[in-house]
Amino acid sequence: MGSATILATLFSGGAIGLILGLVGGGGSILAVPLLIYVVGIGSPHAAIGTAAVAVTINALASLIGHARAGRVKWPCAAVFALSGMVGAALGAELGKAFDGKRLLVMFGLLMVGVGLSMLRKRRTAEAPDVRLTADSARTLLPRLVPIGLGVGLAAGFFGIGGGFLIVPGLMLATAMPLPYAIGTSLVVVGALGFTTSASYALSGLVDWSITGLLVAGGVGGTIAGIAAGKMLGARKGLLERGFAAVVIAIGGYIVASSL
Repeated sequence: MGSATILATLFSGGAIGLILGLVGGGGSILAVPLLIYVVGIGSPHAAIGTAAVAVTINALASLIGHARAGRVKWPCAAVFALSGMVGAALGAELGKAFDGKRLLVMFGLLMVGVGLSMLRKRRTAEAPDVRLTADSARTLLPRLVPIGLGVGLAAGFFGIGGGFLIVPGLMLATAMPLPYAIGTSLVVVGALGFTTSASYALSGLVDWSITGLLVAGGVGGTIAGIAAGKMLGARKGLLERGFAAVVIAIGGYIVASSL
């Protein structure tokens, strides 16, 4: 591996970590285009498999801080994650069977859709004390299970952690506030990423040296992103809109170049 590739991979990992630290998710949706267009991985399937491993490790590392701060709703996370893992296993098998170029076009369209959804204002009454118990299960399970399955299917198919799908999915299912949804989502991101990673690794579609460099760059990026996020806390809405614009632009570029 040449020095240019090493630097490009560390930069890509740093960019993913920076965005995770700044806006609490979304770094994974940039991982596949960064690996293809910046690092130069030729196969979309290898890029998806490699990104899935790196995203899983970064998510589990970020989870520690959120768990210590008490921002993880563990029972809700467990149900959503188990449903999502079933979906992710199916999605990963479907994704590997798809033509690489067609997969990239669909991935680009998903990025545009996610970016546009991020620009919409959320209007839901929050329930910070929501808990999955024997009493609340009748209401919460019919929401958590199908939404988890659908999000997992998309995450496995496209090899993304799914943070930007999981966070709104958890808020839709339970009405938990955004900070809790972000912390809880990392359990699900880790579980879905592990399922997708295992599927692609067993098919020999993971570049382990690239993965190590992505994770190393991601650690530095996450630390910088969290520090920058604290400094720019009052402008988080502006940050999220800016990131949404970047996601839409990259998605549009992927679709145009793939077609």
